Amino acid sequence: MTDNFWKDKYPVGVNSEINPDEYQNIQAVLKQSCEQFADKPAFSNLGKTLTYGELYKLSGEFAAYLQQNTDLQPGDRIAVQLPNVIQYPIVVFGAMRAGLVVVNTNPLYTSREMEHQFNDSGAKGLVCLANMAHLAEEVLPKTGIRHVVVTEVGDMLPTVKRMLVNAVVKHVKKMVPAYNLPKAVKFTDAMALGRGKVAREANPASDEVAVLQYTGGTTGVAKGAMLTHRNIVANMLQCRALMGSELGNGCETMVAPLPLYHIYAFTFHCMTMMLIGAHNVLITNPRDLPTFVKDLGKYRFTGFVGLNTLFVALCNNEDFRKLDFSSLKATFSGGMALQLAAAERWQQVTGCEICEGFGMTETSPVVSVNPFGGIQIGTIGIPMPSTLCKVIDDEGNDLPMGAIGELCVKGPQVMKGYWQRQEATDEILDAEGWLKTGDIGIIQDDGYMRIVDRKKDMILVSGFNVYPNELEDVLATLPGVLQCAAIGVPDEKSGEAIKLFVVVKPGESLTKEQVMQHMHDNVTGYKRPKTVEFRDSLPTTNVGKILRRELRDEELRKLGKK
Repeated sequence: MTDNFWKDKYPVGVNSEINPDEYQNIQAVLKQSCEQFADKPAFSNLGKTLTYGELYKLSGEFAAYLQQNTDLQPGDRIAVQLPNVIQYPIVVFGAMRAGLVVVNTNPLYTSREMEHQFNDSGAKGLVCLANMAHLAEEVLPKTGIRHVVVTEVGDMLPTVKRMLVNAVVKHVKKMVPAYNLPKAVKFTDAMALGRGKVAREANPASDEVAVLQYTGGTTGVAKGAMLTHRNIVANMLQCRALMGSELGNGCETMVAPLPLYHIYAFTFHCMTMMLIGAHNVLITNPRDLPTFVKDLGKYRFTGFVGLNTLFVALCNNEDFRKLDFSSLKATFSGGMALQLAAAERWQQVTGCEICEGFGMTETSPVVSVNPFGGIQIGTIGIPMPSTLCKVIDDEGNDLPMGAIGELCVKGPQVMKGYWQRQEATDEILDAEGWLKTGDIGIIQDDGYMRIVDRKKDMILVSGFNVYPNELEDVLATLPGVLQCAAIGVPDEKSGEAIKLFVVVKPGESLTKEQVMQHMHDNVTGYKRPKTVEFRDSLPTTNVGKILRRELRDEELRKLGKK
C-alpha cells in the first residue's frame, strides 16, 4: 500500500498527519489541560463534579501519598481495579505523576484471572473497590503486591452524602462482601496523607510504558500490551484530528458508559476529551438502565460513546426516548460490529448518526473511524491520520486494493510489544512495525475499510475479547471432561454468544448445570457460556487438534447463515 494512497481521503480540514511528539508524555497533556480548563468540569459521577483544576490537585495528592508513604519506585506497576467512579482518574493520573505504570484491571475478574494478571505484570501496588476486596484478600498472598488502597463507591462525595451512599451500598444493597485486609489503606486516608504535600513530578521519556493493558492472546493466556506514552498521546491526537473535528474546546459534555479500564474508553475520555477540556459523565453501572437514564436527564450531553448492545437497550427504553437530544452532535461506536438496525434506530430516536470505528488493545486502541459528514454504515471508516493499513494473504504478501486478506496496521499508536513475551510479539508485529490484526478485511478504492471475517478463533462478546483456549483450559479442569471446545455463535444482543461443546469421559457423567457452575466460578461474566452441548466426539485434525472452525460453520448452517 503506498504511503500516498490515504493523503487525499480525509475530509476537508482534517490533516492526514499528526505530530506524535507534540507532547513528551501523558503528564504534559494533563498539566496543560488542567491549567487551560482549570474551572471547567472534567468528570462527574453520583452527583459529584470535579473540575480540571481539582483533578490536578487531587491526583497530585495521590501521587505524593504514593511517593512519601510507600516504597513504590518509578517504573513499578500498580494495578487499578475500579469501575467508572470519580476516583479512577485521580488514581490513574496520580500513579502516572508518581512515575508508576498503570495496569488496568477489570473489577469483575474472578480471583483466578486477577492472580494471573497481578503476577504476570509484577504489580507491587493495587487500588481496588471495597466491593472486590474479598477477592483481593484471597489472591494477594499468591502475588507480589505489597501496597493496597481500598476505596468505597462514595468516597469522593461530601461527608454526609459519602457516609450515606457507602452505607447503602454496604448494608442495604449488600454489595460489599466481608473482607479482612489489615494492611490495606483506605483511599480517604491515603488522600489525607498526601494533602498539602508536593509530589515529585515524573517526566518519563516518550517510549517508556505508561499502561499495561491486558488482552487475551490466541494462546488463551492474557498478555499485557505495552502502551507507551507516545502510543497513547499519538492516538489521542489522532482521535482529536478525526473524531474531534466537530467538537469545540471546553464546551462538550460526553457520556461515558464504557469502562475506563478498557483502552477504548480510557484513550477517549481520559485523553482525547481531556485535551479539548470536555466534561465526562461517568456511568458506573450502565446495566442499571433506569438509574443510567435518570442520570442522563440531568445533563445536556453533546456526545455519547457506546457499543451496539447499549444502543439497542437504550432505544428500547421508554424513558430514554423521552430525553432531550437537541444538543447531541456526536455518537461513537467501537468494540464490536455496529448492526445496521441499531444504527438506524439510534438515529431515529436521537437524531444523531453513529460514527463507527475499529481498534484493538494493541493499537491504543483506535485504528480507523468514520469521519463526521462522511459516514458509510457497515464500514470501519478510514485510517486515523499518520496510520497506514494494508491487507496480506496467508503467506504475508501484500494484496491489491479491493482484495480480501488479513488487515495490518502501522502507525505511532501501535504498541511496543507484549510484556515479557517476545515470541508472542514477533508473531503479531514485524520488524517494519506492521501489526497483524487477525481480522479479515478489504480496503475500498475510496479508502474506507470493511471487516468481513475474523482469522483468529477469538469470540467477541459485547466488545470484549474472549479466547476459546482460556475457556477450554478452565473447563478441562472439571473432573469428567475428556474433550471440549468453545466457539462464538451469532447473538442479537451481544454480537456473539459463547457455546461450549463437551465430550464426557467414558463411564462418567456431567450435567449442563455442573459445567455452567464451574465456568461461573472461574471466569468473569462476559466469558461465561450461553449454551452447552454434549457430544460423543469432536471434529479433529489428524494430529488431534480440535477444529473449532468446523463446529462454528455447522452452527452457522443451522442458523441459515452459511
